[in-house]
Amino acid sequence: MPSQSRIPFVNQPTRRGFLGGGAASLAFWSCVPSRAVAAPRDPRFLVIILRGGLDGLSYIAPVGDPDYIGLRGALALPVEGSDAATSLDGLFALNRNAPFLAELYKRREAIAIQAVATPYRGRSHFDGQDVLESGLGQVARIEDGWLNRSLGVVPAVGLPRRSGLALAAVVPLVIRGKQPIYSWIPPAANLPLRESTIQRLVDLYAATDPQLAAAFAEGISSRAVGRSETSAAPMPGQAPTSPGQAAPFAGFVAAAETAGRFLASADGPRIGALSFDGWDMHAHAGVVDGQLGRRLGGLDLAIRALHTALGAAWSETVIALVTEFGRTVRPNGSAGTDHGIATCALLLGGRVNGGRVIADWPGLSESALYEGRDLRPTIDLRSVLKGVLKDHLGLSAGALRARSMAS
Repeated sequence: MPSQSRIPFVNQPTRRGFLGGGAASLAFWSCVPSRAVAAPRDPRFLVIILRGGLDGLSYIAPVGDPDYIGLRGALALPVEGSDAATSLDGLFALNRNAPFLAELYKRREAIAIQAVATPYRGRSHFDGQDVLESGLGQVARIEDGWLNRSLGVVPAVGLPRRSGLALAAVVPLVIRGKQPIYSWIPPAANLPLRESTIQRLVDLYAATDPQLAAAFAEGISSRAVGRSETSAAPMPGQAPTSPGQAAPFAGFVAAAETAGRFLASADGPRIGALSFDGWDMHAHAGVVDGQLGRRLGGLDLAIRALHTALGAAWSETVIALVTEFGRTVRPNGSAGTDHGIATCALLLGGRVNGGRVIADWPGLSESALYEGRDLRPTIDLRSVLKGVLKDHLGLSAGALRARSMAS
């Protein structure tokens, strides 16, 4: 690639620490500088894990790279016509199924980071997610995640709210640990709860946490409504989908909206995590009007729902979208992609100093590819997350470096 297309990035090693070490934080660009106001800050931070390995080259596409179209073939995003990607800068463009993300980017409330990866260089979902959520530099099988560890030391989250939020049938590793966690099971989990069990839970929450009781009751009552109203809704610019295709998006949108309501509540948690499954597309991906394009549209609807539910709290929020690894640069024989290495990540929210794509772009020439098949990683994802923890949540350099924070 020509030198002018590269955005410099300096990656200096540090000791293993809060997120495993090995990379300096990107604190200098990740969040808006603190405002000089009398009222104390009340920051929120939500991590969304896109499980299965997001194809970052189909989300934030390097359409300006001269090797992109030749390598991607049918999976290359078009730059002209009704399906054309939205230009972000001279090199990158955004999949047209993400119109709300494009709006946030224009409002400087979104940052895309390309050619990013954890230290993991294997191709196992299980191991890749272990490294992503533990925050360490290798597969470790520990029992707590870096987001839970942050709850115990972050000074910007008040003591009355020093608890996390997990929206999943099983609390994900990233927020599992010693610090207390509120958990909410999304309706999409389809757990077989009997009416008597539901009533016991309502009574229990009412006696211990009225806010959680109200949210639980609302979630139960809206389960059928959410399915019936959104199951057949088409994504913007797309043909209507069948209920079976749209139902997973409706469930994730509902979970995202619930997360926003919890985080916006005056007495609610301020740090949370949720997952959006189904990004492992080995066959018939369809980056614009196929399964990948529709799933990106569902993610965009979820981001919009989060924005609406957070309301005024959006101005104090950072949302991180991360995945365990990327996909191969070339399509496979089934019009999909296989497990890869580098991909993209996103930071969204009112506290993000956005409107930029951050990349030390390695290029897609044959000699630039990792092991001859993958986008080469040039940014350690832990450095991105450390930047948020430092700038947005106020973790000290000592907390980020301390070996005691590694487990």
